[in-house]
Amino acid sequence: MQSKAVTVEEYIASLSDDRKQAVDLLRKAIKKNLPKGFKEQMSYGMIGYVVPHSLYPAGYHCTPALPLPFLNIASQKNFIAVYHMGIYGSPKLSEWFTAAYTKLNLGKLDMGKSCIRFKKPEQIPYALIGELCTKMTVAEWIALYEKNYVRPKKEK
Repeated sequence: MQSKAVTVEEYIASLSDDRKQAVDLLRKAIKKNLPKGFKEQMSYGMIGYVVPHSLYPAGYHCTPALPLPFLNIASQKNFIAVYHMGIYGSPKLSEWFTAAYTKLNLGKLDMGKSCIRFKKPEQIPYALIGELCTKMTVAEWIALYEKNYVRPKKEK
């Protein structure tokens, strides 16, 4: 479910009251803890945190005109999602998050490769999401991204 909102504020204002509060709290936890260099913007119809072209001119390999995505939050039809590309690229980070989440006794973790889904807004572990945001700097994300996703250019 992609929003047509142009700004983050417009996106949040368009949500139902229960989702609005949860997404706003997630946004605050992320912004408070995300290392310097990431930029907040609308990205793929969601609230996104990206590496701007000023820090990584190559952009996203699939669409170089777009900045390198790192993290998104979205209100989907049946859940609120946090999409964290660092979890997808780093098994060590994924293992840490899974273990830390389990210790909170919030029930079964609903997680895909990069997507963490929360069906009940009251069960979102805001502090844990904030801590997750501290685990990878812009430089670390770029290095991981280039190692895992960017194919070397063929020499002519």
